Amino acid sequence: MRRLYSLLLYLATPLVLLYLFLRGLRNPDYLARWSERFARFAAPAQSGGIAVHAVSLGEVNAAGALVRELARRYPDHPLCLTTVTPAGSARVRALFGAGVFHVYAPLDLPGAVRRFFERVQPRLLIVMETEIWPNLYHEAAARGIPILIANARISQRSIGGYRRLRKWTAEVLGQVSRIAAQTALDAGRLVEIGADPARVTISGNLKFDVRLPPGQAEAGQAIRRSWGAQRPVLLAGSTHEGDELPLLEAFPRLLETWPDALLVLAPRRPERFGRAAQLARNAGLSVSLRSAGIVVPPGIQCLVIDSTGELQTFYAACDVAFVGGSLEPHGGHNVLEASALSRPVLVGPHTFNFEEITRQLVAAGAALRVSDAGELHTALLRLFGDAELRDRMGQAGLGLVRSGQGALDRTLALVGELLTAAAVTPAAD
Repeated sequence: MRRLYSLLLYLATPLVLLYLFLRGLRNPDYLARWSERFARFAAPAQSGGIAVHAVSLGEVNAAGALVRELARRYPDHPLCLTTVTPAGSARVRALFGAGVFHVYAPLDLPGAVRRFFERVQPRLLIVMETEIWPNLYHEAAARGIPILIANARISQRSIGGYRRLRKWTAEVLGQVSRIAAQTALDAGRLVEIGADPARVTISGNLKFDVRLPPGQAEAGQAIRRSWGAQRPVLLAGSTHEGDELPLLEAFPRLLETWPDALLVLAPRRPERFGRAAQLARNAGLSVSLRSAGIVVPPGIQCLVIDSTGELQTFYAACDVAFVGGSLEPHGGHNVLEASALSRPVLVGPHTFNFEEITRQLVAAGAALRVSDAGELHTALLRLFGDAELRDRMGQAGLGLVRSGQGALDRTLALVGELLTAAAVTPAAD
């Protein structure tokens, strides 16, 4: 099966490159560093450390506290971080700078993954969430490199495909040393698709272990004061077009009641910054861009965040947070970033990527579900008009975040076990 998979992947490689080229027409960063995707890069100055794979922006953010703690606890183990997307790459640079070695992850081709391991020579491979790459895992296992899948999850939407390939996924997951699942539900699904129950641990979700950078909340409040402390502000974070269209239908209606309200729109993908701004103009809103400055004059009704890595700072500047990817079936994005800053949360019906966390937030009274522009308008009227309700929801969300913390320590304990085992186990020939 792996040979057939590799053959099909080699045949599909031109299509992968075409995809990168087409994405590059909107975001030129996709046109750069293609050699890294075939593991053709200069080896790091130090090898023999820990490699962490985080596919994109959300996974890098989830890995942030883990990577910082790895650097503190294991200063003699150089860190290599890999991503797939330019947004993830930019976030690695913003969070860690030159403190880690960073390249794009290799395509899952046998030759590429061999070159990657020859250059980096890690003692441990940590894969964030659930990225199942047969050749990457096979090569790591062949070299005696333990594999930890951290913050692992399987959504209801994706489990059907894995079930159909259970025999193969069981073979691939059999090469994984330990799996740290977010919830009991995720652990059960992982076992269902072939993971060894003895290797699966329920660690909790690393995204609960939010570590706000010093001064971030204060920076957000300073931004808010520059806008006007009494001005109602809705931040729509990590949005897709399917979120923006209902938002831009609801918000002009909201201005009839709250004429000085401000919509802060943070598209998920950098290549959509211009498109989101145009959609807001098409909806009749006066628009400013973050790149033009932080200060938003009273006449501006929509600020588009055309930058990356600043979302939490802007969450700290809002009254209400809407978390995108949820009004159409993208599965939703991280709802905890806003809750960690005591902000009430609105989400759409499609939150399967964060199903358990979102369920807990709704049950705790920290979040409300909305399904369309009409429900958005109704919820925003209610929240903007009731400061006590906003405060109760925000405090409920913060309490849930604090109660869910601990995944970081449990994950680090697994890292310690695997590094110890690797130190006494000779690598495979």
